[in-house]
Amino acid sequence: MPFKLSHCVALLSVLAFAVSTCATDAARPNVLWITIEDWSPDLSCYGTKGIETPNVDKLAAEGIRYERAFTTSPVCSTSRSAMMTGFHQNYIGAQQHRTDDKRPLPYGIRPIPHLLADAGYFTCLMSWKTDCNFLPDKKEELFMGVDWSEREQDQPFFARITFGGTHRAWNRDPVRPIDIHDVELPPYYPDTPFIRRDWANGLEQMQLVDREVGALLKRLDDEGLADNTMVFFIGDHGRCHIRGKQFLYDEGTRIPMIMRWPGKVDAGQVNDDLVMSIDICATVLEAAGVTPPVPLHGKNLFSDEVKQRKYVFAARDKMDDTHDAMRSIRSQDHKLILNLMPERAYCQFSFYKESAYPPLAELNVLNLQGKLTPEQAAFMASEKPEIELFDLRKDPHEVHNVADQPQYAAVKAELLGDLEDWRRNVIHDQGVTDDFRGVGVFPAVNPLPTVGQWVQENADKYDFGKVGVPGWYPTRTLEEWQLVRKAWEPWVFREPTSKMKRPVIPFTKKPSQRKTKTK
Repeated sequence: MPFKLSHCVALLSVLAFAVSTCATDAARPNVLWITIEDWSPDLSCYGTKGIETPNVDKLAAEGIRYERAFTTSPVCSTSRSAMMTGFHQNYIGAQQHRTDDKRPLPYGIRPIPHLLADAGYFTCLMSWKTDCNFLPDKKEELFMGVDWSEREQDQPFFARITFGGTHRAWNRDPVRPIDIHDVELPPYYPDTPFIRRDWANGLEQMQLVDREVGALLKRLDDEGLADNTMVFFIGDHGRCHIRGKQFLYDEGTRIPMIMRWPGKVDAGQVNDDLVMSIDICATVLEAAGVTPPVPLHGKNLFSDEVKQRKYVFAARDKMDDTHDAMRSIRSQDHKLILNLMPERAYCQFSFYKESAYPPLAELNVLNLQGKLTPEQAAFMASEKPEIELFDLRKDPHEVHNVADQPQYAAVKAELLGDLEDWRRNVIHDQGVTDDFRGVGVFPAVNPLPTVGQWVQENADKYDFGKVGVPGWYPTRTLEEWQLVRKAWEPWVFREPTSKMKRPVIPFTKKPSQRKTKTK
């Protein structure tokens, strides 16, 4: 008979003791950790309108669905660095997305698959992407193989796999296309057919990924492995929309998290604890009877520490050559974001986003035409407030900043104090330097119609890897953004069976640089 969730802590303690003494490898659970890219809890089991994800829904019905699960960072390499170790990325020096000068892990910390391999597990990565900002970072250095079928007889396995389809670009679903009138948009995006079609296209891509997940879970069943396999399903960070990925709003940090452990936890549970992606690391190690050499930042999902957790924290630093820095603290009821570079626009130039996000063109055109609501226009401002505070009970979409309202002064002071404590004593925050800000490096204004064109033409004069690209804003003139939107339109509205190739947006190819002294 399945144990209740409240019994799981005792169960895990017994399991760890048994493993560390006389249990055989066969007594320990296999672990299958499924990650999807760039995706919030936009699944039918979470109540998202328009989409059907029956395979993930079934997994949730057989285990625990976490309603308040968060990543430690809103972009892939930093969040994956944290999940590969169980530590916040800033603490291990892995906070800069696309790190050039990768270094070994500090403080005696070791990757999770190495700890499990030492304990007798067969470890495998069943997809290509590691994306870690530390050394070792190669697939063959971190894992033993590429499929659990390579293990010895009765050897438990730790398998990770990433399904990358939900990372833009998005394929349409010819089996179940989604009508734009069946989706629901958050209020910070304009309700236009262009935005609705793009949103629906993303949901269709998730339907395709759901079938891939279903095939993998069926393989577990077919091989008789499901009953002794702990399965996790998560996103690496939030959805790849303009205000999501790369930012610390819930759209960028809240992720789906589902866990199934047959015979150990009751099915059909919905959990409201504040949990983090790095908690999976601690949960897996304890289930395997492994004690890490350095206590993890993540905690066992069944522990009192998680049940009583008051806050979750997140951090964002540079994104490729786009420099910015933010920190956040979130309770059940409030979110505070500290913008360490408030002088920069949210939508400052990004090679990646301008080349891959059709709605960015739509929002820029409407913003430059003065057609956005105040809630939508706030994210298109030329600078940011230093502090953003949101009352999540009244404002779940985080569009009304109450940081300066007197009735929230006590909440603001408490959150700022606890955030500072976390920065100082947990992640040893390095903050930002004048070099990182690019202070005094660039001309005052952009002499060209687009920032991208100027960066491409001046790649031999500046070390953009060191100082980042200029923060000039807007990044294109209205006329240039209108041309970009026109280029995106056929792609966004293509038919479900279309073989159309994604358009190439002008001035979004990152130039190769000859690193020289800046002017």
